[in-house]
Amino acid sequence: MKTKAATALDFYPDTSTLKHMIEFVLLSRKGRTDGNFRNLREAGRLDVVHECLLLGFFTSGAIRRDVVFHVILGGPPRPPVHLTFDGRSLTDVRTDERTWEDIFRKVLSGGSHPGVELRRESFQELVKELARKERDMFILEEKGENISDIEFGNNPVFVLGDHVGLPRKDEKFALRYGTKISLGRKPYLAATCVDIINYLLDLRATRK
Repeated sequence: MKTKAATALDFYPDTSTLKHMIEFVLLSRKGRTDGNFRNLREAGRLDVVHECLLLGFFTSGAIRRDVVFHVILGGPPRPPVHLTFDGRSLTDVRTDERTWEDIFRKVLSGGSHPGVELRRESFQELVKELARKERDMFILEEKGENISDIEFGNNPVFVLGDHVGLPRKDEKFALRYGTKISLGRKPYLAATCVDIINYLLDLRATRK
């Protein structure tokens, strides 16, 4: 019996079961790519990634099941690593940093956790694959179009950097497929950006 060869799109979550899906892409330039670290802060600032994940997924007493969060890690020893956190299947999580430290360590050491997948893939490869799905892609940058003037569509993708931002070459690459948007003149923490976007989406659409 012949088996169908997996394509790149086979590894991406099927969003057809929900009316609206929101995806975030976070580039962590120095995020460590193995489980050999003492804590998240010393792992190339994975503590920043943890903060973004919390505000991407958690409301008071619930997890946003309509969110898929992609994290690209660019630190040592074997970059890049693409971690996908899928809200539809993410379980056994809490908000404390120790829980997420254990999750990162396990997955980056070759283990598994429900709702988390690891692939060897770069930021630009991920952007191209999402573009092939014809998603509305928005790249966060202070000089972009004001977010209040933007129509997000049903299944938007929001691209942002960590505390040091997106490298210029990666930002230019992403802009081939998306629109540059801004939350305003003030620079915000990456996690705050994620929180603001979720808040605006809550106002504009019915979410599960």
